[in-house]
Amino acid sequence: MSKTSCWIEAVRLRTLPVSLAGVVTGASLAIFNHTFRWAPVVICLLFATLAQVASNFANEYFDYRDGLDRKGRAGPRRGVTEGDIKPAAMRNAALGTLAAAAIIGCSLIYWGGWWLIAAGIAIILGALAYSAGPYPLSRHALGEVAVVVFFGIAPVTLTYYLQAGDCPIEVWLASIAVGLLGANVLIVNNYRDADDDRAVGKITLAVKFGRTFTGWLYLANCIAAVILMLPIWKGIHLFGFYVWLACAFAAWRKLRNSDGSALNPLLGGTAMLMLAYALLALAASLIH
Repeated sequence: MSKTSCWIEAVRLRTLPVSLAGVVTGASLAIFNHTFRWAPVVICLLFATLAQVASNFANEYFDYRDGLDRKGRAGPRRGVTEGDIKPAAMRNAALGTLAAAAIIGCSLIYWGGWWLIAAGIAIILGALAYSAGPYPLSRHALGEVAVVVFFGIAPVTLTYYLQAGDCPIEVWLASIAVGLLGANVLIVNNYRDADDDRAVGKITLAVKFGRTFTGWLYLANCIAAVILMLPIWKGIHLFGFYVWLACAFAAWRKLRNSDGSALNPLLGGTAMLMLAYALLALAASLIH
């Protein structure tokens, strides 16, 4: 595998819809309430994408450093573990990408005020705390909680606030809904890796509570996401609504009936399901 391919794999392109979905949802709600502004939305998209890429780089580096990865794993190839990328290069890439996200994020002060610096620092620390620090969240069954906060609540509420200047209850509910769907992407990852994680002492929800529990949690998150967004969903043509539910149910069946590397396509599929959810919300807002 070429160096370029290794770095592309490290970016984890199939999961990047996770960072897009939160911003798209925040923009959709602004359209719904007639407060849309394109400039902060574009900047939020760039910031969210860079923050996720930095988190992916950091996760690969710290998992390698702490001996939590092994060669030939069922999941996507890890360039550092396989010896294709030097650990220092991955560490520097994570820090450099975080710095780029911070620089871009500072431009949002124009619309949101100086308090956004604190919010940006919290997001950057969250990206690192997922895999590093004295209590790495991903290793103590808190990875899904972190995803709900940093890929659901934060991007949806902040994107909306930067356009409207406030954040009503329906925006908070939508942010939780998006976060739950983001958590499903991590559930697929941890469901697949449960045996490997258990062997190296990495505690995830799938390790702590078992695959059966996390499988049902995946479906429960989909149902909860629909309920939380009912004020938006009602504006969508019923065909689109039923198609999304059918796809969510099919993804859950795939999760329950697969294991190992067979789950890799579902990782990207779940991320796309999350983005489709956000795009349906956008469609509902546009025809509102």
